[in-house]
Amino acid sequence: MSRYDEDAKYDRPKRRTRPRTKDRPTYDAAPIASVITRDRGRYTCVLDDGQLVTAMKARQLGRKGVIVGDRVRLDGDASGDKDTLARIVEVEPRRTILRRSADDDDPIERPLVANAEQLVIVAAIANPEPRTRLIDRCLVAAFDAGMRPLICLTKTDLGDPDELLATYRPLGVEAVATQRDGDLSALVEQLRDRTSVLVGHSGVGKSTLVNALVPDADRAVGVVNDVTGRGRHTSTSTLVLRLPFGGWIVDTPGIRSFGLAHVDPQELIKAFGDLADETQDCPRGCTHAENESNCALDTAVAEGRVDAERVASYRRLLASREARD
Repeated sequence: MSRYDEDAKYDRPKRRTRPRTKDRPTYDAAPIASVITRDRGRYTCVLDDGQLVTAMKARQLGRKGVIVGDRVRLDGDASGDKDTLARIVEVEPRRTILRRSADDDDPIERPLVANAEQLVIVAAIANPEPRTRLIDRCLVAAFDAGMRPLICLTKTDLGDPDELLATYRPLGVEAVATQRDGDLSALVEQLRDRTSVLVGHSGVGKSTLVNALVPDADRAVGVVNDVTGRGRHTSTSTLVLRLPFGGWIVDTPGIRSFGLAHVDPQELIKAFGDLADETQDCPRGCTHAENESNCALDTAVAEGRVDAERVASYRRLLASREARD
């Protein structure tokens, strides 16, 4: 036997793999579902017929994130039976996306909820006191996301909401007022047949509202600390619930801040069509802020083409991007 033949028996056998192909599997016929919550890498999805399915993200999605509200295609066992697990193989294009950054110095945006139409900013008249800066920041996030903002004032039996509502009237933002065990018909009409996201500080009554709107939701309800005036986080995860009168509601954990580092002032002005039209004559690089010396908004106010209070309210929103909570 030759030396070559002797060495050959130690060679690693050739790999027998399928030839590479550019063809990829198609999931056009895969069922579509909506992601309603996430827990430790497992996603609860609801099919259009109401069936709940537990799924995981498929490896082929790579670093592409899946968030609550996403419309996704499922592969594998989508029966929803006990101990079954489907795979999320595709994420449908998002119509809207609500985002925030960790803080104002962090340019990395963090997507919160996809495909919602309305952002409901929940604030209490008292216990805890309303923080207008956070309301302003949530409004900025709503306008940036292309969502309809709605202010919902709770605990109005503890104070008069008119002064706070007047602050936002120039912006044309809809608002409703509620109180514990009170009539929710005005809020119901604003939520009907829409997908709405509830945001607000801990202790403002979000979970109480959710339990009243969806009787079987059973969301935990907390209390406000008498010393700090702040609530304790009772909802710890984002959850989508079907409203019995039509539509969906997304309950989110209480927040203490809302970073807006990702918001471009030039994009924010587009949410105010009348003001955006006037800024066409602004000098290049104008931010439309109060300290801009040649902003066309000032000329429009002086000549009576736009309301001064509306411009001042817009600039307050703009300033909230730099102000700390």
